[in-house]
Amino acid sequence: MIDLEPGDPRLGTDVLPVLLELRPHLTEELFHEIHAEGHPQGLRFTAAFTDDGRCAGVAGWRIVVNTATRRMLYVDDLVTTEDTRSEGVGRQLLAYLEDRARSAGCQWIELDSGTQRTRAHRFYLRERMDITAFHFGKELD
Repeated sequence: MIDLEPGDPRLGTDVLPVLLELRPHLTEELFHEIHAEGHPQGLRFTAAFTDDGRCAGVAGWRIVVNTATRRMLYVDDLVTTEDTRSEGVGRQLLAYLEDRARSAGCQWIELDSGTQRTRAHRFYLRERMDITAFHFGKELD
């Protein structure tokens, strides 16, 4: 696992193409704008690479504090490439994030997953994550 810093060219060349499998609305410009604004707020990206140097999975995450869970690592994005799914990349990324959370003194790791992503839900349940809440949202004009 590699934590990528702002300005790392792999954010555009390796991370963005994988993120597009989950977030097809992203453009390179929008991705860099989000990262530039989000990094000071704690947004980080971790990438998993294959032995031949290909990016096989990406996690976008941050550590936040709130009244519900106290200190937690929140996973914004967790995606593996379609051709590497069920090969353990997602499990390795999640385990890495759990270790990062523990070392940062977090009491919780949390993510949201779209209701249509049933394959992802099966994965999260296999990884011993619980469905703990409903997430509500409203797009603003």
